[in-house]
Amino acid sequence: MKDDAALRIPLADGREDCRLLADLAAAAAVEDRGEASIAASVDRLRAAGWLGAGTPEPDGLFTRLVRLAEANLSLARLYEGHVNALRLARTLGDAEVWAETRALADGGALLGVWGADGATPLSIDGERLAGGKRFASGLGVVSHAVVTLGQGEAVRLALLDVSDPARHRPGSWRKTGMRATVSGDFDTGGMLASALRWVGGPGRYLEEPGFIGGTWRIAAVQLGGTLGLLRAAADELAALGRLEAEAQVARLSPVLTRALAAGAFVRRAARVAEGAAGQAEPERAAALSAQARLLTEEVGQDAIAAVERSVGLAHFDEEARTGQIARDLATYMRQAARDAFLQRAGRWCLTRDEPFSALLDDPDA
Repeated sequence: MKDDAALRIPLADGREDCRLLADLAAAAAVEDRGEASIAASVDRLRAAGWLGAGTPEPDGLFTRLVRLAEANLSLARLYEGHVNALRLARTLGDAEVWAETRALADGGALLGVWGADGATPLSIDGERLAGGKRFASGLGVVSHAVVTLGQGEAVRLALLDVSDPARHRPGSWRKTGMRATVSGDFDTGGMLASALRWVGGPGRYLEEPGFIGGTWRIAAVQLGGTLGLLRAAADELAALGRLEAEAQVARLSPVLTRALAAGAFVRRAARVAEGAAGQAEPERAAALSAQARLLTEEVGQDAIAAVERSVGLAHFDEEARTGQIARDLATYMRQAARDAFLQRAGRWCLTRDEPFSALLDDPDA
């Protein structure tokens, strides 16, 4: 891993951040309805300096991801992809690729990571590319994406300019949630293979602690989305004079308690994955991050169910804020390979020859 101490920046936290997040939360509803493009919110992040190559330390990044997802889940999904692209270029790419990626970010570019292949997988056919990507988030706002080529141990990463609107197929995204992310297919057919800027060699993408160990960021976004949903439900019920009813408190309070407790676990997973412990014991980082993602998914599902019961039929109105957040959250939480994550993390924990209480120890202490 390259020495990136000079790239680390503190999380700006104060009135400016509060105003920014409030504005982004207000924009989320109109972006979901298609009345405004998420590009304007990306511009707000750019103006606030969030897209630069410097990223906060793990605690700061955890806080930033949670708060952004709490305000605007679709935007947080794009921002997490941007952070991931920077991490991949910095840790796996050579000096030239990292310099190029860093310059893009410092110039205000929004980056992404597109891993899912289309009906025809992305491949190199002579001097040209063939196939494409699906579920590509940020069409029209992401300028460059780190894309995968190949499968299994032969998978390789490359940085690719994806700004050509003629190659965007947003109409292929027919999901009920995360509509504001401008997701869809990207067609690479006919592009020059020389446009690929390789980011590491075959199989490097799968290395820990960066692969599954990096899913703590997804957990942080899931957690933020859950907290945003609960906040929206509380606001709706308060406006109706129903928030303090015993039934409402009984439904929502336990889920909020679990979400707050999950936050401590996700923060711990972040510290392990991004610190010396993760480098020394990569499987620990992978297991903790996978567990954090699974935990926040379970809490998120329970939050959706509790809010449906608490808000009632109004929750299912097309323009209901709670309904919009719940659709986005349910869609985002449907990440791939859930069962594989569960098996890998569970086996690592259950087969260790030590008391389970040792899993609570601080490995960096």
